[in-house]
Amino acid sequence: MHILTGMLSTFVATLFAVASTGAVGEAFRRARGTLSGERARLFALASATIFAAQMLNWPIPGGTSAHFVGGALAGILLGPAAGVVAMTVVVAVQAVVFADGGLVVLGANVWNMAVVNVLVGYAAYRVLAGRNETAAVFAAGAVGVTAAALFAGLQLGASAAFDYRLAETVSTMTLSHAALGLTEGLLTVGGVRFFRAVGAPAAFGRDAEEEVAA
Repeated sequence: MHILTGMLSTFVATLFAVASTGAVGEAFRRARGTLSGERARLFALASATIFAAQMLNWPIPGGTSAHFVGGALAGILLGPAAGVVAMTVVVAVQAVVFADGGLVVLGANVWNMAVVNVLVGYAAYRVLAGRNETAAVFAAGAVGVTAAALFAGLQLGASAAFDYRLAETVSTMTLSHAALGLTEGLLTVGGVRFFRAVGAPAAFGRDAEEEVAA
């Protein structure tokens, strides 16, 4: 899912750097009053778990890679705003410490994996959670990662610096991650069950409504 340095044109990289800065800033404003005590510990544990899981990846034709993203898991565990902040921390540390994606394209990677993945995945979860919890969690993982991949394909295809056409990048990224979304969904279900098993229910999804209404 990470887009590599040199794959995006300056315009596209700058556009999504600005968009991500605004989105993450608003998410932080909404979440900052909720990250204390048990919620802060859950934030740290969820971020560390997702960070470790993302380190296992494999290449996808078209200039990026596939791996567990975890945005839907972060949104479900922490609420949408704190989930965006947690995923931003994960993606930023990977870029700075491991050069995974790189600083030039950090805004685009944050937009895809921290903003789109979290918010779309969380929205899918909220729509379905009242009917079947497990199905809602699975759908959140699958739909969220596919939406993030769609944006990555658009960014790559819209960049003059990239050799592939828009139709090729969008179709490659979306279709490959739609299939991988099945795995993402299963891992998201497993992640939710793990956090519940270790005592997360008391903080599970708490303050999501307060974040949205803040």
